[in-house]
Amino acid sequence: HNMASVLHSTVSASICGCSNEQCLWTTICHLIPGVGLKQKHVGFEWGPGDILVYETNFKLQGPGFPFVHVVRKDEDIYSPILRKLFNESHHIFVGLQNIKDDMPSKNKKPQFVSVSKNYRSVIRACMEELQQVAVSTQDTSLVAQYSNQVSILLAIELIWNLCEVLFIDAAPAGILLLHLLDWVRLHKADVDEKVREVLQSESPTHHHAYWEVVISFVLQGRMDEARQILMKQANLQPASRPIYQLMDSLLQKMPIFNPGSTQTLTEFDVKWRHWHEECDRYLQDNSFASNRHLETICKILVGDEDTMLEHKELLGTWYHFLVSRLLFFHPTVKPSELHYYAQSSMDMFLDSRSAPEPLDSILLAAFEFDLHQVIKDCSIALNNWWFVAHLTDLLDHCKLLQSHNLHFGSNLREFLVLEYASGLFSHHSLWQLAVDYFDHCPEFGRVYLELQIERVPLETERKALKVLRICEQRQMNEQVRSICKIMAKRALSNNRLGSALSWSIRAKDAAFATLISERFLQDYCTRGSFSDLDLIDNLGPAMLLSDRLTFLGKYREFHRLYGEMRFTEAAKLLLSLMTAKIAPRSFWMTLLTDALPLLEQKEVNTYVHNAELQRPIYNLLINNHFKSARTTRSNRHGKHELIRDLE
Repeated sequence: HNMASVLHSTVSASICGCSNEQCLWTTICHLIPGVGLKQKHVGFEWGPGDILVYETNFKLQGPGFPFVHVVRKDEDIYSPILRKLFNESHHIFVGLQNIKDDMPSKNKKPQFVSVSKNYRSVIRACMEELQQVAVSTQDTSLVAQYSNQVSILLAIELIWNLCEVLFIDAAPAGILLLHLLDWVRLHKADVDEKVREVLQSESPTHHHAYWEVVISFVLQGRMDEARQILMKQANLQPASRPIYQLMDSLLQKMPIFNPGSTQTLTEFDVKWRHWHEECDRYLQDNSFASNRHLETICKILVGDEDTMLEHKELLGTWYHFLVSRLLFFHPTVKPSELHYYAQSSMDMFLDSRSAPEPLDSILLAAFEFDLHQVIKDCSIALNNWWFVAHLTDLLDHCKLLQSHNLHFGSNLREFLVLEYASGLFSHHSLWQLAVDYFDHCPEFGRVYLELQIERVPLETERKALKVLRICEQRQMNEQVRSICKIMAKRALSNNRLGSALSWSIRAKDAAFATLISERFLQDYCTRGSFSDLDLIDNLGPAMLLSDRLTFLGKYREFHRLYGEMRFTEAAKLLLSLMTAKIAPRSFWMTLLTDALPLLEQKEVNTYVHNAELQRPIYNLLINNHFKSARTTRSNRHGKHELIRDLE
């Protein structure tokens, strides 16, 4: 995306300054001016799923190519583990589209939250599998690759979870902080690992990380767990037990808003302020002065920001600091107030000399309720379109993106879904998932599908049938004909006449069906029998596609009647083929040869000598005679001789 601003399509000869029409520069269509080493031009060319980038050595006498790079977009679709993410999320996406628009909003909100949680559970499952594979593999390059993918999925799940809290669930004041605490706890799992390490040691209270665990629990609002750990220390120090009991009382009495109770937010706020004043009073009275760790905890309880910032290594991130700060300073924070606390928390936590990371900017934009900026920054920072496409689709269903329409035809949701689906089409199996994404893009989805489906390589008939079924279900008649023609020509080149005829019939290609029918007839003349009898015997109405195909089907029916000794019916059919004039001229003598055994049958002989049926045979014989005869006799003499021979 950073490169996108400097990509240019240009006439290369104008850059080269060379008048030679054979100059290699004239074959280059796309250039990135001056971004290579020593400001050399970089050329690039898009492929179906990749982009070829090559550094040029620009000189008047012609360029050189010291390096060639292949840059693959959407590389994640080639990861076996991440393919599970794409497959599972596809099912969730399709299910989301089936939620009825006319359903009341209050009924749809729980469904949207459930869909969001399903997406996150899929992300979590892939992340855990990647972590397991990274531990078991011996290849260092693969370990680095898996670790990188895990870090990306962690960031994706972190952003998605926050968007779920702020936008999809849209928690009000009071409940909002509870959800933010759950968000922080979920993404700060190292606390639980440290707890296990401390508790499994020989003497937990003397472990170097003991107080870190207690303070971490307090910073995350996990007061019951902090109390349990503290009591281990109190039991070992009888003399200090009173101050431990005092701290235990403060932690126990800390009010936590309960959305299921009858307590109003105002009542909770009053109760919390009384508790906060009590903590501050004990701090001012130096009640914990004899124990610096308990005094630190008390300072945190009264919301002392400097004390919290002294434990940056326990907080880890500025957004953890934000949530802890709100917990002990403003637990009834409203969604509209978050942006102020978020910005100030980031400024206080991060080093002023370093610029925020992309993840920091994305989270800050979310706390500012700037959805458009969140999606934009994610599109730039992340390495594929999966996240922004699915999140935007969900937000659009929640009616949160109605004001963000693009100026070039499609809304933001459709644009991102189309980009994601287009990337899937470059994969040998995931392209099938992309079809459903295109189906749910009402404005341009059909056009994209028509363009992309034609690029799917048809390596086997099985794959061709899959593509064909997709096109037929969507009445994409032009693509159906194109696929059938391709497969028919391929089958014909491999001398598989039955398959070629079947494909040409599906394509409704009369000219090609005629060509293949003639090949069938030629093979019959050569071998004396038909191949692919099942197909020819069951042509049905399809034989009407062309005269030659009709003749092939009826001629095969004549042979079947003859084989069943139904001679009269066979004779009638043979005569109809003679009179219909649909037989190829080269096949006339074959028809006459087929007629000779029938004339030996008494019932057929009587039928043939009917005055109305003699003439077609005579005409066929005479016409064939004059076309094929190589004789010096006069036409009149030949005609009389031929009639006499027949009689």
